[in-house]
Amino acid sequence: MAEQAKRDGDYLYSHLIQAAALEIAEGFAERVHQLMRDKMGFPDSPDMTMDERFAAKYQGVRVSFGYPACPNLEDQEKLFSLIKPEKIGISLTEGFMMEPEASVTAMVFAHPEGRYFNVLAK
Repeated sequence: MAEQAKRDGDYLYSHLIQAAALEIAEGFAERVHQLMRDKMGFPDSPDMTMDERFAAKYQGVRVSFGYPACPNLEDQEKLFSLIKPEKIGISLTEGFMMEPEASVTAMVFAHPEGRYFNVLAK
């Protein structure tokens, strides 16, 4: 739909579709991570607020290449060689960005001491 809108010259509508698709993909990824925590035996507290969830106040971390903790997008190629997302129509651009743009990959670590952090690039 976004590509068709772009071809039709309706760039705002194309952008809105892409933005909505990306937010839905990220929300779905976060929900899958929550289900994984439940299955692995450390569910979120029943009184956890959405603000706490958005601030990642749960056990474990979900990271992707390009995030501050693993900034090298080139490593996405290694992940692609393992999970073969081409089978469902996802590919990498020359700059190692996913196409379609509203695609999400992640690595999930369940360790109770797992934390988000930044890596300073040299």
